[in-house]
Amino acid sequence: MKIVAKRPESMVPVQTKYCAGCGHGVVHRIICELIDEMGLRDRAIITNPVGCAIWADLYFDFDSVQPAHGRTPAAATGIKRVLNDHLVICYQGDGDLAAIGTAEIIHAANRGEKFTTVFVNNAIYGMTGGQMAPTTLVGQKAATAPLGRDPGAAGMGYPIRVCEMLATLEGTRYLARGTVTTPANVQKLKGYLKKAFTAQMAGVGFSMVEVLSPCGTNWGMNPVDAVSWIEDAMVPVFPLGEIKNELPDDIAGRGGQK
Repeated sequence: MKIVAKRPESMVPVQTKYCAGCGHGVVHRIICELIDEMGLRDRAIITNPVGCAIWADLYFDFDSVQPAHGRTPAAATGIKRVLNDHLVICYQGDGDLAAIGTAEIIHAANRGEKFTTVFVNNAIYGMTGGQMAPTTLVGQKAATAPLGRDPGAAGMGYPIRVCEMLATLEGTRYLARGTVTTPANVQKLKGYLKKAFTAQMAGVGFSMVEVLSPCGTNWGMNPVDAVSWIEDAMVPVFPLGEIKNELPDDIAGRGGQK
């Protein structure tokens, strides 16, 4: 019998602690598949965030580090500069990256640090009870915005488009945004991540792949409706595709689609 799919060797064979319909597990698997396919399991290090994915060290069967909240880019910077032949992945959620860690990610990107950030954007604070995040949509309800995010009278500001913001910095070389809503989109996302990992191992500058991910628990939706909400509400605000691609020609065309 031909085996068409199996658990990646870089992924621990256990059930995750994530909620039903959460996108973290899919993102974890894509990362592990690529590490196996690229033969980098013994040279891969991931820095885990504070947030729902604080459990990630239980699922990745390769080296990981748990920095303080929002400081994963700083840890990834140090690791990559010392072990520049390793694949260093900075895994962050929208609170970890776009709130408490904003300074860290901006300056790491501006310096052109040669690691890859995987930015999981579910437009809410997941672990702490569904508070408004920097990426929460206008009108979207949250525990700290029960009437919906109001950038006007309530002075709650607007959702931050991190890829577009970092695209203005000269140190960034590859920025893409995908999602896990359909098998086709999962394959596109894998292509974006492969480009980013390949660029990193070639010594190209900073790369980041953003992932629009469902959080049905804090959105108050079942998993099916949460996937539909990404397509209907999030994608118009956070467009999918390659936001910036300044990779060498031999890398720029690998995997993914614009």
